[in-house]
Amino acid sequence: MSGKPEVTAEGRLDGLKWGLVFALVAAGAYGNYYFSAESILYRVVALLALGAVAGYIGLQTVKGGAFWNLVKDAKVEIRKVVWPTRQETVQTTLIVVAVVIVMGLILWALDSLLGWAISSLIG
Repeated sequence: MSGKPEVTAEGRLDGLKWGLVFALVAAGAYGNYYFSAESILYRVVALLALGAVAGYIGLQTVKGGAFWNLVKDAKVEIRKVVWPTRQETVQTTLIVVAVVIVMGLILWALDSLLGWAISSLIG
């Protein structure tokens, strides 16, 4: 064990790819500033195009591929979720609102009581 991290064949050029992504983002920011007199539509289209290219390059890295796999797995897990019905959602919301109102009244009463007690001690 040499203590050096092993670089796989897939990840050899990752530093270069991330540098290119950073350069594209920086070019987009500078270009948006430099062409501030141009129409906002053209600048947005250019920024979206640069963002798409930078995102594509970022996805070609090892970490980008892992992120994309995470997104795909999250979509699969979302399909497995059992979402509440409209009636369950309304009932739960009403319970939460009622608890918030009751707690607000309790805290108001406690604050008023403590305020009255402190003012009677001082005065």
